[in-house]
Formats: sequence, C-alpha cells, structure tokens
Amino acid sequence: MFQATKFRKGACEKCAPLASALALAPRAHAARSCGALTHKQRDCVERPRAKGAKLTGRAIAPDEKVQSVELDYEGKHDRYNGYDPASYARVVERYDKVEALKQQRLKEKELERTFRREQKAKARAEGGDVSADSDDEAAAAAEEEEDDDERLADADNAEFGQVTRRVRSAGGGASSSVRNLRIREDTAKYLLNLDVRSAHYDPKSRSMREDPTPHAAPGTRTFAGDNAHRRTGDASRFNELFVHAWEAGSRGQEVHAQAMPSAAEALFREFKAKREALAGASRSAVLARYGNAASAEAPHEGLLLGQSEAYAEYDAAGRLLRGAERAAPSSRWEEDVLVNNHTTVWGSWWAGGAWGFACCRSTVRGSYCTGAAGIAAAATSNALMAANVAAKEAADEGKRTAAAAAAAQGGRAQKPGGGVTWGSDVPSDVVLDAAKLAAALRAEDARVAAEAARAAAGGDERKRAYNSLSAVGGGEGGAVTEEEMEAWRLKRARADDPMANAAPGAGEGGYDYV
Repeated sequence: MFQATKFRKGACEKCAPLASALALAPRAHAARSCGALTHKQRDCVERPRAKGAKLTGRAIAPDEKVQSVELDYEGKHDRYNGYDPASYARVVERYDKVEALKQQRLKEKELERTFRREQKAKARAEGGDVSADSDDEAAAAAEEEEDDDERLADADNAEFGQVTRRVRSAGGGASSSVRNLRIREDTAKYLLNLDVRSAHYDPKSRSMREDPTPHAAPGTRTFAGDNAHRRTGDASRFNELFVHAWEAGSRGQEVHAQAMPSAAEALFREFKAKREALAGASRSAVLARYGNAASAEAPHEGLLLGQSEAYAEYDAAGRLLRGAERAAPSSRWEEDVLVNNHTTVWGSWWAGGAWGFACCRSTVRGSYCTGAAGIAAAATSNALMAANVAAKEAADEGKRTAAAAAAAQGGRAQKPGGGVTWGSDVPSDVVLDAAKLAAALRAEDARVAAEAARAAAGGDERKRAYNSLSAVGGGEGGAVTEEEMEAWRLKRARADDPMANAAPGAGEGGYDYV
C-alpha cells in the first residue's frame, strides 16, 4: 500500500482517518485531508474537513489495495461468495464456551440448593428460626424466575438462524418467514398424480387447489388439495361473517366486512346470540309439548329388544296354545275411550270408503250408539234405497220406451232424460203438438189479460188465495207440459226487444229503427 507525502492531481480532496493522520503527521493534526488516488471525493467514506488535502497538502491518506475479481453469473449471485469457512471455527468455539459456562452455572445452582436444603433440615432439627426458611424460599423463587428468563432467551436464540425472505408489496416490501416448505420425506404434490389432466400445480406458490387423487379411498389419501383447508377452521367462520355482512348491508344496515370489520364482527356475534336464544326457546317449547325421551331413564335392554321371560307357545296357524297372550304396546295418547254408549272405538269399522263404529256401523262421528237395532235399521234403509233406485230406473226406462214409440208414430218425442224442466230451454229434439200449442197460446193470452185487468183494478199479487196456482198445468197432476212452456216463452215480455212498445204501423218504411 503506497503512502504519498504530498497531494497529487486527481486524488480525493476529503479528510483522512484520524489514527492514520496522527501516525503520519503528528504535528500537522489541524488539517487531516485525504488524498488517495484509488477513489474520488464522492466515494470517500470519511467525514469532510474544513480544509481538504488539496489546500493543506498534509496528512495524505494511503492508497487502498484494489482487487480485480472476475465472477460469472453464479458467482455474483452466490450469497456465500468471499466467505471463509475457517472463520466458523470461532463461532463454534464461542458457542462451546457459552455452553460450558451454562453447565457450570447450573452445577453451582444445584450445589447451592442442596446446601440450602441441608441447612434448612438441620435448622428444623435443632428448632431454629423460621424467618430463615422464608428467606430461603424467596431465594429459591428468584432462582426459578432467573431460570425461566434464561429459557426464554434460549428460545429466542433458537429462531436466530431462521430463513426469511422479502415480499414485494406496495409499501416497499416486508420480511416473512418461509414456512411452506414441505418435509423432504413426504411425496411432493405434483408427484401424487402424473396425469396431465389432473389437478393443476402452481410452482410459484407451491399450491395445488384441487384434489389430485379424487377417486382414492379416504383412508389412503394423504393430500386432498389446498381448498380442503379453506372449509375447515376459521375459514368457514370468516365466510359466514362475510355472507352475514353482505346480507345485512343489502337489507339497509350500514355494515361492511372490509370497510368496518369490527362493526361486522360485533353485529355477527349479536346475530348468533339471538339465533341461539331463539333456537333454545323453540327447543324448550318442543320439549315441553312432546317431552324428551333421551333425558328419561333408559328402559331395560330386554324391553328395548321386545324380550321377556313370559313363555308362550303357538301352533302352526298362529293360535295361542300355552302361556299368556302378548300385550299390545300402548302409545302416550288415550286409547280405548268409549263415548255415546258405543262399545267400540271410532275407526273400528270401514265400508264404502268411510270409517265408523263397528258396534252400530254408524259413519257419523258424534252419533249415539243404537247397537244391533241400528245395524238392522241401516240394512232395511239400504234395501229400501236400492228398491227405490231400481223402481226409478224402471220408470225412466218405461218413459223412454213410450217416447221412442210415440216418435216412431209421428207424435211428440221427449228427451231420454224425462220432461223439460221449468225455465230451461227447449231441446232441439222435442216435437210439439200443434193443437196443444195453439190451446196453450190462447190460455197464455187469457192469463196475461187477467193479470192486466187485476193490476188495473188495483189487485195485489200478495193477496191471492193460497192454492190458486195449484193446478196451472194441463199435464198429468197439474204438471207443466212442453207446449205450455213454449207458449210462455213466446208470450213473455222481453225488455231488450225494440218492437215491444212500438206504435201500430211503425217500421213500415224499413228504416225507422235503424
């Protein structure tokens, strides 16, 4: 290393180190300027002085030794480049010394504890002062506290060599520990299924979200995908919190899981408390109404399996030969409740799609039991009903036969269902008798004229005799015939008829009512 005695052109103009300046120029310590040619003023690492080496020319710093090393790409990026492995021996030596001191300290503490116990036992045997025991206990507690501090310091030192990495972020980056390294004895994720169509593996984040072996047995599967962890632990709870905040915001509450996480968490806790209270109230109401079979004392195992020590013997047809008949199990509801003098319960008899009582065969729930007499009366009523239905069908068949014969002879034909009812339209297949229709028209005119005269004389329809209209029809038994119905339809007043109230001779021109 060359040492100059005066300033050289192009050298550094800043200060030199204090130690070198005092050694080289002890009398000229007022101006300790740099002056090395191996670096410029902007690269000098020493503190600047009021006057540099260019002005003073004294205390010139020696030139540094510059090494020219040519490294390739791997050498430039090697984190241990220039590291001397022999220097690690000093680290090992220092660690051994620290461990030896710790072991020596532990031995000394153990000897002190043993000596203190012996002294305490000796003092108790001689009946000494008790205050010494309290002092010894305080000293032991202090030693234990010191040991705890040492253990914490050892735990902190254990993480000193932990590998960290830099994570790029908008704030300039942060340090984080590398904890996603797999155990080297385990199979890598991308080797579990070599099919190219299996789960995708991201080498940058070392993640495989889907299951690489979906068809494998659950007991033999060692890895089910990273998404399986998202459905366990706090991930599911966070999803519930996010969904609850989302729904609460859509219903008008001012809450957001990301903008106001504390408010969202408080609201979610309140919601869960109310939901649990409501569920508890509903559960209590159900238990109070139906009871809780689980809380009661469990019955005997033999009763649960339907077993008992009662012996019973049956034949091939299922009839009881020996022993007592097995009692039918009863429910918690009332059974065999007999009301209204019935000897059987409701639902013990069924016929024709209806339930009833077997004692009287009544299908009315609130009826009074009539016993065998009621059964006989019901049978007689059913027989009479059947006879009436048969007679009605026979009469209808005779009428249809007579109507068909009359139609064949040119007379009036009736509809197969019987005569025309009052107020209905005339069927298209009904043939009317012309003479009877003319007589019915005249009778209808006379009736209308009589009603008009009675109305003109001040008569009241409400004052007519009770049976004055008992035989108004000309048919059998005073029934209205088809001809009378047709006469009434032809003569009845129609309010929507434009010619109903027309003057005589009106409309002869053909355009009066257009």
